[in-house]
Amino acid sequence: MDYREKYNEWLEKLPKDGALCRELAQVTDEDEIRDRFYKDLSFGTAGLRGKIGAGSNRMNEITVGRATQGIADFIVSNGREAMERGVVIAHDPRHFSKEFSELTAGIFAANGIKVYTFPDLRPTPELAFMIRKLHAVSGINITASHNPKEYNGYKAYWDDGCQVSAEIADAMTECIEKVDQWNGVKTSDYDKMAASGRITVLGGEYDRMYLDRIEALAIHSGDELDLSIPLVYTSLNGCGSIPFRQMLTDRGFTNWTIVPEQDKPDPDFTTVGYPNPEDPKAFKLSEEYGRKTGAELLLATDPDSDRFAIEIRNSDGEYVPLNGNQTGYLLVNYILEGHKTAGTLPKKGAMVKSIVTSTLSTRIAKAYGVEMFETLTGFKNICGKIPYLHEHGYTYLFGYEESVGYAACEDIRDKDGISAGMLVAEAAAYYRKQGKTLWDVLNEIYQKYGCFAEDEPNIVLEGIEGSERIGRMMKWIRENEPKEIAGIKVSRIIDYINGFDDIPPQNCLRFFLENDSWFAIRPSGTEPKIKFYFYSCQDTLEKAKQVNTAIKDAVLAMINKVE
Repeated sequence: MDYREKYNEWLEKLPKDGALCRELAQVTDEDEIRDRFYKDLSFGTAGLRGKIGAGSNRMNEITVGRATQGIADFIVSNGREAMERGVVIAHDPRHFSKEFSELTAGIFAANGIKVYTFPDLRPTPELAFMIRKLHAVSGINITASHNPKEYNGYKAYWDDGCQVSAEIADAMTECIEKVDQWNGVKTSDYDKMAASGRITVLGGEYDRMYLDRIEALAIHSGDELDLSIPLVYTSLNGCGSIPFRQMLTDRGFTNWTIVPEQDKPDPDFTTVGYPNPEDPKAFKLSEEYGRKTGAELLLATDPDSDRFAIEIRNSDGEYVPLNGNQTGYLLVNYILEGHKTAGTLPKKGAMVKSIVTSTLSTRIAKAYGVEMFETLTGFKNICGKIPYLHEHGYTYLFGYEESVGYAACEDIRDKDGISAGMLVAEAAAYYRKQGKTLWDVLNEIYQKYGCFAEDEPNIVLEGIEGSERIGRMMKWIRENEPKEIAGIKVSRIIDYINGFDDIPPQNCLRFFLENDSWFAIRPSGTEPKIKFYFYSCQDTLEKAKQVNTAIKDAVLAMINKVE
């Protein structure tokens, strides 16, 4: 069925008085119709993610309903025990997140599957924690993470508390593709099911369990910390304000400010636009309050509170945004230094990072006798390594990736901005007690382990044409592997397309240069962009930045020639 046939089918099948039918009737541009229907919104290891609206390539009640029925069928196929273990469902503050979450809960309940929900929006990491805590078989979070306001998404988890593996996702997809989206979706009324007990709404004691587990990660406390350190936090109008506020209170911090304009949920993200803490522009209001309050540290989480980023003051007192790698250096160093000081560093300690994350953290781990493992991007892979580590006698200490994601707790098998925020605030308070700032510590790390420069640009290419061009770019680079970049010889290339060592396949290339620089290229799995990762190490940070910029410019100039 081509896109026009799908368009006509939707116009015919949708209720004529419904919002989706009215929306479609107003779409007359052929390119727009094509974009809405040229494919079905694909379900994969990232679940669903797309723009909100009518069409098979959009997030709406039809696509969400079909995906949910397919997952319900998969759970039912796993037997009565799986159905009774149930599914935990959460949502973020986006448009239709609450409606999609209630629709999802009603479909699972109509299929005889036990359902747990929250009374309101909750962080993604709390959902991940609760799956294991409740011994549930699966979890669903309605969220588009840090994407712009036009997007929503559907993250699927399995009983290990991780987002679904490729194997589980494939099995779910097979079930989803068999669902008749017009007549094959079983539904029930959310309120009636909640009243009957088929849907259990979790009380505040479950929020407390999550916070207790986070706060148990503390390395230093009490007199070891300067708890009067001035801090500013923003949830970027997302899920984080309540748990982050409670965590700071519980830990005894006394001098913190939450950006008031970004304290309450706002699906339009009016004060920030693009609610990604990885983007320094998201810190504009935080910086204003930081200057008013003299804050030493600015902290931010994204709308579903799994991503986390910071700005710190440099030696001139100016706020400097740290990228995900730099925050990772501070956390890896603080965790290992803290455990060594306390005498709690395990004999077989392990940390995990993605293949596109800086190797400086590997140097830090090695200095403490801790092994750094590499996995594919995504926390289903990073946290998915934990069972392997247990089986081989390792103690998991930390996992992270450069895209401002950090997993400090093995009971929360996803990135968690709340626990990362607690550890960074604790580290800042600990070093302040010693007369140092996080800026001082970051520079000490460079002096000890090498001055690394990092850059992670991307090229956004939306729609069908963009997707096809990204494909051509990856094909071209494979067929024209460079022998040198910016005058520096390429010493080694790893292509992960068919897997490498014990790492499963991914559409990613990694190039190592003779001067201790390296870079990677991969299409994003969740956004319409091709991503680049550049790393260079020199004896000064300035030299590292110059070398890294030369390599980046050469690679981007080369790849942009591909039409």
